[in-house]
Amino acid sequence: MSTTLPLLHRQITLASALDDDDNVLQELQYPEQRIQFFTYLLTNRSAIEAIVSHHLGLKRKQTCRIGEVKEWISGSFNVCIPVYIEGWTGNAPKRVLIRFPLPYKVGEFTHPGNAEEKLRCEAATFLWIQENCPSIPIPHLWGFGFADGHHFTAFEHIPLFPRLIWHARRLLSSIFGYLPPCRYVARRVARSLNTGYLIMDYVESTEGVMLSDSWEALRHDKTRRNNLFRGLSRIILSIAQVPFPQIVSLTLDNNGVIKLTNRPLTLRLQHLENESIPTNIGRDLTYSTTDSYLLDLLAYHDSRLRFSPNSVRDEYDGQAQLSILTTMRALLPHFTNRDLCRGPFVLTLTDLHQSNIFVDSDWNIKCLVDLEWTCSRPAEMLHPPYWLTGRGVDQLGGEHLDAFSDMYSEFMNVFEEEERSLPAKGGKPFNLTHILKKGWERGNFWYFHALDNPKGLYNIFLDHIQPIFAKLDDTGLAEFERTIAPYWSADATEFLAKKIQDKEVYESQLRDAFDAASNTQVEDTSSSRPG
Repeated sequence: MSTTLPLLHRQITLASALDDDDNVLQELQYPEQRIQFFTYLLTNRSAIEAIVSHHLGLKRKQTCRIGEVKEWISGSFNVCIPVYIEGWTGNAPKRVLIRFPLPYKVGEFTHPGNAEEKLRCEAATFLWIQENCPSIPIPHLWGFGFADGHHFTAFEHIPLFPRLIWHARRLLSSIFGYLPPCRYVARRVARSLNTGYLIMDYVESTEGVMLSDSWEALRHDKTRRNNLFRGLSRIILSIAQVPFPQIVSLTLDNNGVIKLTNRPLTLRLQHLENESIPTNIGRDLTYSTTDSYLLDLLAYHDSRLRFSPNSVRDEYDGQAQLSILTTMRALLPHFTNRDLCRGPFVLTLTDLHQSNIFVDSDWNIKCLVDLEWTCSRPAEMLHPPYWLTGRGVDQLGGEHLDAFSDMYSEFMNVFEEEERSLPAKGGKPFNLTHILKKGWERGNFWYFHALDNPKGLYNIFLDHIQPIFAKLDDTGLAEFERTIAPYWSADATEFLAKKIQDKEVYESQLRDAFDAASNTQVEDTSSSRPG
């Protein structure tokens, strides 16, 4: 039998590992790293319970306990632990969630501070939406804390004296023209952890269920789709009514002040950094123009090619990737509108998928969870979700593209109705329906999705961007790639030769890992046999 090794959610053979575009050597480390992190949390369960009790303001006869490990909800970038509240009556929740970023998935080991950056941005987004878009249903955020010792509790759950101090700070800030502190107050916590956290309400099944639970079975129901599209449209439009001056992520400083000083944080950035791939987008880097931001996104695609050990399969694959990145850079002016180069920039939920949306039985949206990776971006980068037909964005070809086009039109009809119904107070800053429709006509829906998907860029380009400009057969495409590739960089030829060597080293290391596991399994089998 062939040796298999565990990844986080599956087993993998050597043959599959060699054929996988992901860095499997990196992924082989995750199971042990998960065990270590979960063991740390479990060992510190009393500290977690004390922290939750502190933020909820529990009295002596009120206690809490964390759920068993089998109840923990482990996602791609976070683990959520249910915490049960005992002895609390009234309308208070019976359980809450405390959520921790997974350090081995967000680049904490290679870029210390990434986990805290992620938490500060998400907490700030929660607070901003509470303040500016109260109609958007999100869980109640009880409190949050960071590994550096700063902890914040919702204003309504703190004692009288800290409230008075908070009011005084707000008053002084307004008098002297400073940004006011948010409605979450810094407080000392008796117990601490070496990781940050968010504490929020647990969305009970009576309040809504994940859209992903019923998506495949019910997505052909037009009435439910209409309800969903209307809810999504209202959320997008509600957030977009407050344009931002920069391309940026909201963040929270140690004084509880929300600031526009963090790089536009997306999961792609921290995913690349987690694999030791430099993005050259520092945490304090913000953008005032669309072009400068998009060029930096293209640059991290270049960086992935240079630093990922298995980014290039062979010379022909390398030429294809280099030519496409060169062409993407050259085509940027076609897919951007100079009139929108300096804005509007709108806050965008870049991680809005079916498991982050809770709905009732008719698909009315009841709650949005996971506000991570929210940042302000060019309005041209807004678009309906790509998953409307249940396919990946790089799988929308042929009949699937026809189905998606129909669904896109259906969504945009609802979106336009909702935008028209918005009150015209102060004059609407822009017409998003017009921007989105023009983008679909020009093809920038595909261009921006390609920028956001390092693994899917090649297929998206060939299926949707290349045909806009030229129809090439296989021979013509190969000639095009061979001709354009050298213009990616003056060292393109030497670069490709080195990447092929990198791939050989990577594959040798993979084989060593599987051989070591195979030898260990043989030794374990031998030692278990009776003498």
